[in-house]
Amino acid sequence: MAAAAAARQLPLVVILGATGTGKSRLALQLGLRLGGEIISADSMQIYQGLDIITNKASPEEQALCKHHMISFVDPLVTNYTVVDFRNKATSLIQDLFSCKKIPIVVGGTNYYIESLLWKVLINPEEKTRTPSPAGGTSDRKVELEKLDGPELHRRLTQVDPEMAGKLHPHDKRKVARSLQVYEETGFTHSELLQKQQQEEGGGPLGGGLKYPNPCILWLYAEQAVLDERLDARVDAMLAAGLLEELRDFHRRYNQEKMAESCQDYQHGIFQSIGFKEFHEFLITEGKCSEEQSTQLLNKGIEALKLVTRRYARKQNKWVKNRFLRRPGPNAPLVYGLEVSDLSQWEKKVLEPAVHIVDSFLQGRQPLVEPIRMEREPDENKRRAHECVLCERIIIGDREWNAHIKSKSHLFHLRKSWKSHSDPLSAKCQSSNIETGRNCRVMSAENLEACKT
Repeated sequence: MAAAAAARQLPLVVILGATGTGKSRLALQLGLRLGGEIISADSMQIYQGLDIITNKASPEEQALCKHHMISFVDPLVTNYTVVDFRNKATSLIQDLFSCKKIPIVVGGTNYYIESLLWKVLINPEEKTRTPSPAGGTSDRKVELEKLDGPELHRRLTQVDPEMAGKLHPHDKRKVARSLQVYEETGFTHSELLQKQQQEEGGGPLGGGLKYPNPCILWLYAEQAVLDERLDARVDAMLAAGLLEELRDFHRRYNQEKMAESCQDYQHGIFQSIGFKEFHEFLITEGKCSEEQSTQLLNKGIEALKLVTRRYARKQNKWVKNRFLRRPGPNAPLVYGLEVSDLSQWEKKVLEPAVHIVDSFLQGRQPLVEPIRMEREPDENKRRAHECVLCERIIIGDREWNAHIKSKSHLFHLRKSWKSHSDPLSAKCQSSNIETGRNCRVMSAENLEACKT
């Protein structure tokens, strides 16, 4: 099979899907069938520790098929970036291609996967990024994130008003990233992104594809089935020793940080789903009654199940929005494999997946049709909207439309309506309540305009 594909570019196989759909299982099976190697694209699996909660491949599975990008960063490192990941993983992919092996990327961290598929990242100047002992980098972004959000946004507005207008003032990470790009390259983030989009193969979502032959497999399941499966997986994690893993990690890495009041659940492995949900239980265990400890434990378990289900929905939403609803020159085809019935795995998942990858290897069209979804109306994901009534800034047209129909906004709208006695003004506002039109017309100035 590999010999037949020697004259053409081997495919980069990417397995997408929500947590709990069996991505790791399929990756292992494809790796064994095709002689490929697996590259994890999970931002939490890169760290040492918390093997159960981050659902890492077992030592036995890693012995069967070579896995990369797992457990190589010290858990106390909090500044390992997507650029670091992209650079290391890209080098691995090139090495595998040169050895005529198929790279199989599997994971659920969206921006990690995007960094391997598209030319979407801006490279900072290497001279300003000093390597850390664990392989991460000490960069300007970390320093900037220590500043107040509004101050960061004010600075960005001064140097790159276009990008500032697309970012929420409270989104410190993205605002700091844009400032970092400007400081380290001398060009604004918006200028560099525009340049990427104008390159051959580029489009509204970024630059062109990084590799010419991506084979994208998406595992999906009925939501009710997936929810039940995720709850069962949390129970299985508990049975496998999750609590002891969390206790040990807390003792080794988090207790001292808490004593120094410098614990941080927004960066590094400490933001992992599962660790922060058991925070109250971990810090009070042995210091409160057994009954209270049990209540906190059950609270943590239910929180973990809830946040896991929500994360699964977020992952599926990303696949639909990034791949299926925004077709263009830089959106590769996606082949869907339903995993609702695990008893049909061989027939409905493994064999079709092998056929699809084999078709890519042979340079022919798979018999399986790629998934196609109706394209949604054009919308701007980065347009900034200001709701004067609610005193909020909303980023994105979809989020804006949801906001102006929300209960909280309609409450403020009616409150504003009642504060004006002019019948014509009231009629105009009432119309907006019923139709959900743009609420910016409800500013004080536009209330007067409604009368004319």
